[in-house]
Amino acid sequence: MDTLHPAIASGFLNLIRQPVFQSAMMSWFIAQFAKAVINLFKSPSHSFKDVLVTFFWRTGGMPSSHSALAVSIATSIGFTSGVTSDVFILSLFFAMVVIRDAMGVRRASGLQAKALNSLGKDLTKKLKLSFHPVKEIHGHTLPQTLIGSLLGFFIALAVCTL
Repeated sequence: MDTLHPAIASGFLNLIRQPVFQSAMMSWFIAQFAKAVINLFKSPSHSFKDVLVTFFWRTGGMPSSHSALAVSIATSIGFTSGVTSDVFILSLFFAMVVIRDAMGVRRASGLQAKALNSLGKDLTKKLKLSFHPVKEIHGHTLPQTLIGSLLGFFIALAVCTL
């Protein structure tokens, strides 16, 4: 039983030393941090709880952490495994799906939810109906995904070449 613990520790250390892991974590962290800072400057009346929620959970906004994460994974896999490897090709197409989803499906459903909530508020006022708002999922615009993708690419480039 005692030999299991050093093996787990060794496996964890090997994981966090991997450039793909480092690129992914750094890209996500930096994108979410930037998003939280940008939100603070846009609306400085945020509570500490709002900043933490933005940092750890909130979607949408500048830059896209989804795009940063997916592109950093693909880029670092390209550096470590080669651009002709199966795993790079998989990660490249996975990144394209993630980015497309962030801009398309999630954004569209968020806009629809916003319209439904607006309609629900109007009906509540006019007809005295009970309405429970639906969650507005925040997707990304093209500039947000572009900046997130560039962030992910350059972080992976730095991690894999420095």
